[in-house]
Amino acid sequence: QEDPLFYQTGEMQNPQRMMRALEVVRYTGQSIRSFQKKQRTGRAFQTVPIRLSLEKEKLFARIDQRVDQMMKAGLLDEVKSLVDFRQLNALQTVGYQEIFDHLDGKLSVLEEAAERIKSNTRKYAKRQETWFKKFLDGPAFGPSQLDEILSYIGEEEKLMERN
Repeated sequence: QEDPLFYQTGEMQNPQRMMRALEVVRYTGQSIRSFQKKQRTGRAFQTVPIRLSLEKEKLFARIDQRVDQMMKAGLLDEVKSLVDFRQLNALQTVGYQEIFDHLDGKLSVLEEAAERIKSNTRKYAKRQETWFKKFLDGPAFGPSQLDEILSYIGEEEKLMERN
């Protein structure tokens, strides 16, 4: 009823897409399809995708450190202020969900929520790495390999110029 255009052409069996379409029409007054049909403008340049990777132990240590920082910086208070909006897609993410579970009494100790955030973030990072390996050909670089990255980009540019 609120977005007949999406109803005609959308994925009505996909609840996440339906909720997103409703959010868009309610906040903008326009069908999500009106944004999706816009012609993409061509670019005056080509891109060179670069896959960054970090050793698993270092990545997991950084995830743990970041979650600890977020907790100290007031993640609990932030989530408390968002309880009335918890149904929104933007809050159905790692970090918020675990704190909501704590506030609901499903996780009695706040530290358990933080440990779940760390664990779920590590799992998410693994899924991202798998996706990038599958869809981005070429080597992976570490964050300190700037010279190697620049060399790789230079070689890719040369290949593009030949084609």
